[in-house]
Amino acid sequence: MRVFFPLDEQWQLNQTVYSHEMASRMVWLGALLSYQLSQAVMERIGERVLPSSSIWRQVQVHGERLDKYVEVQREQVSVERVILPDLRHDHHDPKLVSIDGGFVNIRDDGWRELKVGAVSDIEIRLERNPQNHNLDEFAHGVNVNYTAVLGSKEEFTPALWALAVEHSVPIARKRASVGDGALWIWDVAEDVCPDGRQIVDWFHAVEHLSKAAHVLYPHQKKDEKKRKRWLNTYKEHLYMGRIHKIITTLTKRGCSEFVTYFKRHQRRMQYQQFREEGLPIGSGTIESGVKQFKQRLCATGMRWNESNANQMVTIRSAVLSNQFDELWHNAPLH
Repeated sequence: MRVFFPLDEQWQLNQTVYSHEMASRMVWLGALLSYQLSQAVMERIGERVLPSSSIWRQVQVHGERLDKYVEVQREQVSVERVILPDLRHDHHDPKLVSIDGGFVNIRDDGWRELKVGAVSDIEIRLERNPQNHNLDEFAHGVNVNYTAVLGSKEEFTPALWALAVEHSVPIARKRASVGDGALWIWDVAEDVCPDGRQIVDWFHAVEHLSKAAHVLYPHQKKDEKKRKRWLNTYKEHLYMGRIHKIITTLTKRGCSEFVTYFKRHQRRMQYQQFREEGLPIGSGTIESGVKQFKQRLCATGMRWNESNANQMVTIRSAVLSNQFDELWHNAPLH
């Protein structure tokens, strides 16, 4: 039997009828779906007819509570407060830190970058190699936990550091960070994952190589065979870590914009070596994470108040990390 609540009694119901557990379900669902879809799911599956405004209100009230709790927790593990044990206590579970960004439409401010970070374990799987069709070992990020901040890299770094500390990244004997070529990513990686391997996403590097090939051989039809041959040859150099060959060729051909890119990141492009060390060379984990944040925050025509966006980011991070229940019960009610 469905339960209907008159709208004029809504405020009283928000304070009394909605148990703490019911509120948690509403907030969890509101972080997964738009408020209108959340209302439909509650009616169809939960058999409770609630206006979308009630779900929105619960997200605002509890979002503020959860956001404040997360901020306090981050302060407890600031760099100044964390004292790491000596090297004898470092563990052997490899860790991966992934960093990327996307844009969210903020009311009265336009599109602003949402910086997203992920910390994961590394798992080796046997998979079919698309190049030679043999079974090869490929590293993947698993057991992924997310954090995100709508702000500068200075605001984002403490959030990612707190996540890294929570999952023992600073005391991992093997650790790496992966991202695209954005310079702010490597500034953050230096702070959060010092002494770890830094890896530019393989597909991002290949994309730059492909753009260079089109500059060297610009005619779409006439140069197609030459372009493909050149790209295949230099993809092999890229994978083997022979970045100097790419730099030399592009310098001779006057492609200065690409030369700068490959010079800057050549130590982050030792892909064969990284794979032999059991490290991922792609950033699929974090790209998937950014898309999942944007699914909730960037629907068509959607714009956010900044404080509401920050609260949703906190809740969404917990939901995507499968830590919502822990956050919900640990954050004090008052």
